[in-house]
This record gives sequence, structure tokens and C-alpha cells, in this order.
Amino acid sequence: MRDMQFPSIDGGVIDMSAWDGQPVLVVNTASQCAYTGQYEALQALYDTYRDEGLVVLAVPSDAFRQELDSADEVRTFCEMAFGLDMPMTDILPLKGDNAHPFYRTLRDQAGFVPRWNFNKVLIGADGAVLGTWGARTAPMSRDITNAVEAALTGSGP
Repeated sequence: MRDMQFPSIDGGVIDMSAWDGQPVLVVNTASQCAYTGQYEALQALYDTYRDEGLVVLAVPSDAFRQELDSADEVRTFCEMAFGLDMPMTDILPLKGDNAHPFYRTLRDQAGFVPRWNFNKVLIGADGAVLGTWGARTAPMSRDITNAVEAALTGSGP
């Protein structure tokens, strides 16, 4: 998983290998979903743990037909409505043969395919999948914060 690259919403490339040794919470997002308010909690999670090494990566997708039409619209919406400064990819496919390689690998290795927007996947410092959560699990829930804290201390989830 650490060899994955994503197109950045700001242009260029996000290379997960830049975060070797750090846990990364990858979240498929959408700007017009009932769970869009989770952006605020994702930013809070990032703010709480980033100095300890956590990265939160938002992956906008229109897989469930709830994303804005362009990366520029998504970036502007997220900055204006939520003040996001976490890394964010371009709008990417999540499911099927056209899914981004990260999501194809996640499906093949961990049997996980996002069933809705705001599904969360915690990748450990070594690149292993440490946990997956659905849209209903809040970013600052004990389930996620406990797993993040364990990943940051190296004690596992």
C-alpha cells in the first residue's frame, strides 16, 4: 500500500511512500452526502494527531453520485465550508475495474470495498490495513481514536 500514488487535488502527485513509518487514515469523501459534516471531525482528528505522525487523506469520489463536478469545486467547498488542510486527492473511482489501484488492492488484500461515502481505512506504519469503518463510524469515535493511538505507539489496533 505504501507504493501507491494519487493525483493531488492541487495538481501533482501524492505519494504514500512519503509517509513511510506513519499511519494514514484514508477516507473516501463526497461533498453532497448526508455524512459530509464528517469533514469537520476528520480535520479535528488530523489536528489532534498530526504532530504525532497521523496523516488523514481525503479521497473525493463520485462513486455514489454525490460529489461536485470538478476538483476545483471540491477544493473550494472543503476550504470554505470546513477549513480543510489535510491532503486530498483528485476525484477518483473506488469500485469495479476502473477503481484507483489503492482501492483495487484494498479489495484484493483486505476484502474491503467502500459501501458508501466516508468509509475509513487505517493503514499502519508498515503499510498493513489495521482497520476499516463504515460511514456511520464518526472520525473521532473511540473505535477510530483507539486504533490511531495504537498505530502511533506501534502497539497495533
